[in-house]
Amino acid sequence: MRYRDAGVDIDAASRAKARIKSLARRTFSRRVLRDVGAFGGFFSLEGLPRDAVLISSVDGVGTKLKIAFALDRHSTVGEDIVNHCVNDIAVHGAAPLFFLDYLATGKLRPRVVEEVVAGLARACRAVGCALIGGETAEMPGFYPPNEYDLAGCIVGWVRRRRIVDGSGIHPGDVILGLASSGLHTNGYSLARKVLLEQEGLKLTARVPVLGRTLGDELLEPHRCYWAVVEPLLAKGWLKGIVHVTGGGLTDNTPRILPSGCRAEIQLGSWPVPAIFDLIARRGEVPQDDMLRTFNMGIGLALIVAEPQLSRVAGMLEKAREEFWVIGRIVRGHPSVQYVGA
Repeated sequence: MRYRDAGVDIDAASRAKARIKSLARRTFSRRVLRDVGAFGGFFSLEGLPRDAVLISSVDGVGTKLKIAFALDRHSTVGEDIVNHCVNDIAVHGAAPLFFLDYLATGKLRPRVVEEVVAGLARACRAVGCALIGGETAEMPGFYPPNEYDLAGCIVGWVRRRRIVDGSGIHPGDVILGLASSGLHTNGYSLARKVLLEQEGLKLTARVPVLGRTLGDELLEPHRCYWAVVEPLLAKGWLKGIVHVTGGGLTDNTPRILPSGCRAEIQLGSWPVPAIFDLIARRGEVPQDDMLRTFNMGIGLALIVAEPQLSRVAGMLEKAREEFWVIGRIVRGHPSVQYVGA
């Protein structure tokens, strides 16, 4: 009896890791001190200011992976997890430093691993983040055939005096919404239940209201907002930022609201992408559930003081960023109140 007879192919793992090293090296900067393959990742903090604070986040792709499995397309899920994590630390003003991933599967397929890691590396390079290590685990009998799980951890930095935590938010501040690229990485359990299980729609079928196949729509990568918010953070114009993930605007906005502040969101103040209307209509999903499950077309919310609104809007327009004024901060308990349509 050999390890291979138990379902673990060490040779396949070695081939996959060799490809991973090549992809990861393309993300390295001078601060990366060791190649991928050591027991830990080495990253120098030399050159950072003395008041630098490290900010970290960890997350997974969730059941969006089921769409990737069904279509056997794995090149974008790596982007999903990197972009999600970059956004999670960007809302506190942090610039990404390095990223580590975890990929676990029942039977390791080098081609699939390479596609996933290529997406990780591509997203890391786009924001100047080093992919310094991770773990690829082969666990026979633990996962269904041809499936895997993917998670990642990011570490970034921000000067202590530049941390964005919402503490300076006051009634009268304005809430701007930036467009999402679709479902991002949240709400896929409900979307799959309605569209695939209940309605029997095919991922390869073109859906007229979407203008493309359902699979293309559901695999659209999670947007990364770092390039948009970085110049605004440098100006000090953002009092709070909300990454609209699971829980929607309803549950995520209160996470940054100080005592005495409530977010008043104006429904109808931004165009809701067709995919959300499709899910709501086909599944007869109540509006409250839609707003608490999906981003509904707003992937990031910015809270700014009204006197700074024109400056922020001007910079967003110059960057050709799509945005809308979607609400205001009013007096009240930290929560979200929807008004209008």
